[in-house]
Amino acid sequence: MKLWSDSFDNGAAIPGEFAFAVPDPETRVRFADNRNPHLAWDDIPAGTASLVLLCIDGDAPTVGTDVNQDDKTLPVDLPRGDFYHWALVDIPPTMTSLPAGSQSSGVTPHGKPGPAIANGGTHLRHGLNDYTGWFASDPEMAGRYFGYDGPCPPWNDERVHHYIFRLYAVDVPQLPVEGEFTAAQVLHALHGHILDEAQIIGTYTLRTAR
Repeated sequence: MKLWSDSFDNGAAIPGEFAFAVPDPETRVRFADNRNPHLAWDDIPAGTASLVLLCIDGDAPTVGTDVNQDDKTLPVDLPRGDFYHWALVDIPPTMTSLPAGSQSSGVTPHGKPGPAIANGGTHLRHGLNDYTGWFASDPEMAGRYFGYDGPCPPWNDERVHHYIFRLYAVDVPQLPVEGEFTAAQVLHALHGHILDEAQIIGTYTLRTAR
């Protein structure tokens, strides 16, 4: 199975239009276009009943105390964990791509609706991404964040973040997750159903905002 993007090359930087925030010389950062990147795939295995897509930042700090603090930096060796930016399930095997901006365009305070979203007659389901938890205590942003919301690593982080777009071919037409599901629940539900997988990785940093 193959996965690629016309929006960025594998291993290269993700353009700012596909991020949640971009550097700003006066305010450190500002909201960006927050468009989902183009993704396309082929060579899916026989027996594929649906596809599942995740976007994972594996470089997220596990301790947020010093995040975006003027007098602090986050060292490269700070403990890291996963931050999920996208969980999309029930992609029919007849689909071969997701156009840029088709699932997200612009930052939506309080989050985009979900989980079911009509996509040109095809009904996909978006899970909650981890901005739901990140903004939970911010009255201007708190809400349920479904679908894609792009990179916004700490602007004081010395580590360049890596964003994994991973596509799974699965043997069920609907993944067994219900209601307002999370990426963690998707990963659990995938067990025993994966026929093949492919991924590409893009990088992003807001360090230049310093």
